[in-house]
Amino acid sequence: MAIPVQFLCRWLRIVGLVFIYYVFSIGITFYNKWLMKGFHYPLFMTLVHLAINFCLSALTRRAMQCWTGKSRTILNWTDYIYKVVPTAIATALDIGLSNWSFLFITISLYTMTKSSAVLFILFFSLLFKLEEPNPFLIVVVLLISLGLFMFTFESTQFNLQGFILVLLASFLGGIRWTLTQVLMQKAELGLQNPIDTMYHLQPAMILGLFPLFLYNEELSLSTSETLFRETELSPFLYSVFTLSIGGLLAFGLGFSEFLLVSRTSSLTLSISGIFKEVCTLLLAAALMGDKMSGINWLGFVVCLCGISLHVALKTIYSKNKGPTIRHLSSRSPEFELPLLHGDDSEADEYNDKDKEQKNILH
Repeated sequence: MAIPVQFLCRWLRIVGLVFIYYVFSIGITFYNKWLMKGFHYPLFMTLVHLAINFCLSALTRRAMQCWTGKSRTILNWTDYIYKVVPTAIATALDIGLSNWSFLFITISLYTMTKSSAVLFILFFSLLFKLEEPNPFLIVVVLLISLGLFMFTFESTQFNLQGFILVLLASFLGGIRWTLTQVLMQKAELGLQNPIDTMYHLQPAMILGLFPLFLYNEELSLSTSETLFRETELSPFLYSVFTLSIGGLLAFGLGFSEFLLVSRTSSLTLSISGIFKEVCTLLLAAALMGDKMSGINWLGFVVCLCGISLHVALKTIYSKNKGPTIRHLSSRSPEFELPLLHGDDSEADEYNDKDKEQKNILH
């Protein structure tokens, strides 16, 4: 029987969006590790990327406003300080410490340890009552924890300082994504579109990370020949160019995640993320020479089982409880992300893949 053209087009669209997401996500991981080999200022690099993200999100907002004729959300100072700033600081420290860890650890250890963020997201989701207690969550926690232990057990390329940095980043990532979920679910703030969220987060992220940069890197950066003490123009322009690439990759990653979710589902993003970890480790072993023993690979498999169980539980839970988030039509001119509250009669108009989703961030 011939494959319907509509089904084939939808399948090709999903594959294309997943591929774009992989390019940006895996690309920025290898880019950060590559850059840290010769540029030992990860916090400054992060600040540059945040500034580029702010400029690009501002330009995107402007383009969306011209396209739709609708004004974009601008928060007042009270909402910004009390609701956006805490999320921004947690996000900035998560990204900054993650990039910092690349000075010490391999991509493999970074990828595996960063996967433990699921544990902290679960913890803070339960703390903020965004997730209902479930006995199967204990199994998820045990599998991920056991997998992380097995992956780091007798690892020949283990570095304690880098491991602590990325583990702390994972902890902050749990706070980050929980607060981001709360922020995006407050319909009165009007930040359901990630472009608007990115636009409001970046300035506070820069201010939140700047003191740590001053303490750790400012003196050494200002006295080194990198960037500010270059005697020739060509090396300076090359440094600026390489730093700018990371900002473009970071913005592309956020936008590709947004497109993937808005055109498919958050379940697709979660499953794609699992296979992305596998691809990252295989590429790290092939391209970067990362060495992993049999028990390390087994630990990675155990950890993936825990993450997969978590995704499956959320899917089953969402189907049983029904949709709490609905997507606007994918034909929307500005690709709006799901709104949180709607009448039951409106929710019935959406297809089954929307009903699989409880929220966008898990």
